[in-house]
Amino acid sequence: MAKANKELGNIILDFITQNPLSSSKQIDDGLDNAFGYATIKRVLQNLVAENIISISGKGKSTKYEVSPTYELIRNINVGEYFQKEIDERKIQDQFNHSLIKDVLSKASLFTEEELNHLTKLQNQYQENISKLTESEYKKELERLAIDLSWKSSQIEGNTYSLLETERLLKDKEAATGKTKDEATMLLNHKAALDFIIDHPTYVKRLSLSGIEDIHSLLVENLDIDRNIRKRKVGISGTNYKPLDNEFQIKEALEELCELVNKQENVFAKALFVLVLISYIQAFADGNKRTARIISNAILMNNNYCPISFRTVDSIDYKKAMLIFYEKNNISAFKKIFIEQFEFAVKTYF
Repeated sequence: MAKANKELGNIILDFITQNPLSSSKQIDDGLDNAFGYATIKRVLQNLVAENIISISGKGKSTKYEVSPTYELIRNINVGEYFQKEIDERKIQDQFNHSLIKDVLSKASLFTEEELNHLTKLQNQYQENISKLTESEYKKELERLAIDLSWKSSQIEGNTYSLLETERLLKDKEAATGKTKDEATMLLNHKAALDFIIDHPTYVKRLSLSGIEDIHSLLVENLDIDRNIRKRKVGISGTNYKPLDNEFQIKEALEELCELVNKQENVFAKALFVLVLISYIQAFADGNKRTARIISNAILMNNNYCPISFRTVDSIDYKKAMLIFYEKNNISAFKKIFIEQFEFAVKTYF
């Protein structure tokens, strides 16, 4: 779309966002007939072709609204979003049953520019590791595993420092003043990572049983149920309510597996897993931990650089996840994913 038409497209998009199910005539009138009706119609056709807006009705009864795909990827100002308190935010408070099959299956998560950036980073990673000996690569992978175990646990409220985590995982020396469960959480992360390193093709085809196996490793010796939950669960900080029916949860996980297994793009596979396992909330606890480990398993299975999330702010991570829960919008979380992939390539290898 030419620059002028792109600017007009954004103006029209803003109008439709505020006035869903408007006709082309209503849009033209709403913009004070400043651009010409024929131009409005042409830009509307372009927006439909790009799947940014969708239509209902035919002929003179045609109405326009923002498409679910665009809602998924449009930029949301995180700071502005959370200026509103939890009960003031307009959200989708129930699990969106059409999200996986009807929206995500048709969506392109990354722009061409983003994919080019990620591909360059991946090429840099491949070049970097080609210069490492086997022992040097293992050393770097161990360093990343410690960082990932620490940060993934910190996001869940674990109070171990990075140095304390390193001492625990390398020397099995627990930190004083910390709980046994905190040490167990960290050790379980390392065990899960060791498992996917030793079994690199374990999630080559993602399955419900594979997700359950990784979750079981992460909650070993913790007071957390291993199986798909059979009761309701709430999420702090949001009014979004996950599924509470065991059979629907399993169906959602199967849809997730089918979606991921059909994807050709490895980055899309990894990002889908990160957000959807957390969104479905299949387990009583440990969902986000499971998502981070399986996402890394997918990257490693395809010889892509794993991600430690070391520099992500825990609050920013949670806010990005809440936006996906409440708006089914992936923009904030995608930004974190890209930034952390870049950090991993430039830091570890």
